[in-house]
Amino acid sequence: VMNLYSLGFIFRLTLKNSPTKAFHPLFMIRQITQYGHPILRQRCREVVVNDEILELVADMLETMIDANGIGLAAPQVGEDIRLVVIDVSHDPECVSYLRVNGDDVDMKSIMPLIFINPELEFGQAKEFGMEGCLSIRGIRAEVRRPEEVRASLPQLDGSMMILETDGLLARALQHEIDHLNGVLFVDRLPAVAKV
Repeated sequence: VMNLYSLGFIFRLTLKNSPTKAFHPLFMIRQITQYGHPILRQRCREVVVNDEILELVADMLETMIDANGIGLAAPQVGEDIRLVVIDVSHDPECVSYLRVNGDDVDMKSIMPLIFINPELEFGQAKEFGMEGCLSIRGIRAEVRRPEEVRASLPQLDGSMMILETDGLLARALQHEIDHLNGVLFVDRLPAVAKV
C-alpha cells in the first residue's frame, strides 16, 4: 500500500538518483489524451484522496516528466477528476515572487506541486505568453492571461496551500486548472489566431 510519505520519498529518491528522466517500477507512464477526446471538454469531479489517487499522482508525475512537460491535469490521462501536477523548478527565475500561506518560499521547496480541487483568483493586469499543450501536439500560440494569481490548492494530506505568484508558474496554474473545467488553451485564442 502506497501512502503520501512513501510516494514522496520514492519520487524524490528517483529524481535524485536519475540524471535525466525519473523512473521507478511502481510508476507507469500513461497515454496522454489528445485533442478531440470528449474528456478534455468535461468539467471534472472533485477528488477524494485514496490509494488509487496516490498511484495516479505517481503515474502523472512520471508521465509529465517523460513527455518533457511542466504540468499535467488528470483529464489528460483519461481521468475526470480535479487533480493536477506541476513542476517548473527547471527555471527558478520564471517568477518574480512566490508566496505560500503568506511566506516567501524557494520554488524547489514546493515542487513538484500536487493539488486537488483548486480555486483561483486573478490579478487585474494581463500579459501574453507562449503556450503549448501535451494534449495538442505541435501547436503553440501566444495566449493572453492574468499576470498574477492567488490559488487555493488543497493538498493530498488534507492541508490547504495558498499560493501567490506570477510568471510561468501563474500561467501553468491557469492552463492546468482550465483543463479541469473542460477548457483548452486554444479556446483562449482570438478568432483570427484560430484560423
